[in-house]
Amino acid sequence: MSPTVERTCDIHLLMTTDAVGGVWTYALDLARGLAPMGVRTTLVCLGPSPRSDQRLEAESVPNLELIETGLALDWTAGELADIREAGAVVRGLARGLGADLVHLNSPALAYDGGFDAPVIGACHSCLATWWSEVRDGPMPQHLRWRSAAHWQGLINCGLTVAPTAAFAEATARAYEVPRPFVVHNGRLAPAHVHAPRERFAFTAGRLWDDGKNIALLDAAAARLDAPLYAAGPLGSPTGERRSLEAIRPLGRLSAEEVGRWLGRAGVFVSAAVYEPFGLTVLEGANAGCPLVLSDIPTFRELWDDAAVFVEPDDVEEMAAAIRRLLDDRETAASLAAAARARAARYSVQAMAEGMSSLYRLAAPQLFDPAKVAAA
Repeated sequence: MSPTVERTCDIHLLMTTDAVGGVWTYALDLARGLAPMGVRTTLVCLGPSPRSDQRLEAESVPNLELIETGLALDWTAGELADIREAGAVVRGLARGLGADLVHLNSPALAYDGGFDAPVIGACHSCLATWWSEVRDGPMPQHLRWRSAAHWQGLINCGLTVAPTAAFAEATARAYEVPRPFVVHNGRLAPAHVHAPRERFAFTAGRLWDDGKNIALLDAAAARLDAPLYAAGPLGSPTGERRSLEAIRPLGRLSAEEVGRWLGRAGVFVSAAVYEPFGLTVLEGANAGCPLVLSDIPTFRELWDDAAVFVEPDDVEEMAAAIRRLLDDRETAASLAAAARARAARYSVQAMAEGMSSLYRLAAPQLFDPAKVAAA
């Protein structure tokens, strides 16, 4: 699905987001890619307020209005009533603003249904699939009811979408629902790539999340004779905190600051055991970094033949793979070129075109050829 029209018609999209992780970046990039197609976006932010640099990012996106609500995220909500309240507020905003389409980056917000406009639910991650990859044994009650809310939301969305085929299949298995459509995420590539590379490794993400497998990466860093820097929060919104011994934490950085680090890094590394897509990996590839990645289905789908893959429980091999690329400049340059070429597939334009196709499927009346001609 890849429409060729540059402009569809004037469509008002209401999209939800949060300022905690990659969904923020995804939402801004998608709105930026949809703007030339005649789509204006109202972005409704739940959870903690965006930081000043994030607000500046939002202001740079054409045809975008940001609304902050402070309402609970589905994975931090204290009870089901919090999720239902957030869904009711989003539903009321969509109705009051006359939105033509609703894009929920948290499908649980559709728990009660009742939206006037067609609803697309985007599956970026979820507790059931996270638990199956990160933990053993039965899921505790405080996670089960959240997963049940996610399932009910999936049922009530008109269409669902996932950023990789591997995660779409995992979602379908976990919730026994139809397989979501697949539209790969996208990022803007920098115009220039820094050279030469410096002798350090770099990673970024929610460092507190056990799915990122930072403990293994910390153990690998202790076996390196070069620094491994990590950007991202060590503490979660729900109070968990990660401690590091060998990795050099940089804290939460702006997108511009992360870009500068990526422009210098000799290797980008991710040891994740759970990663539905991995925007920071794409950013590393776009910036010209060779990639060392854990051998999991999503990374294989996206980066096969364009990265070094390591079993996510092998500390020694993770350290050895990073060391080899830091020391072998020729191999590192070849892998970096392969990664950057692969990253070109995952552009903002490709993502926007893919999502536009799903919007057309959900609401064909909005994309009537007569409206396009008149726009």
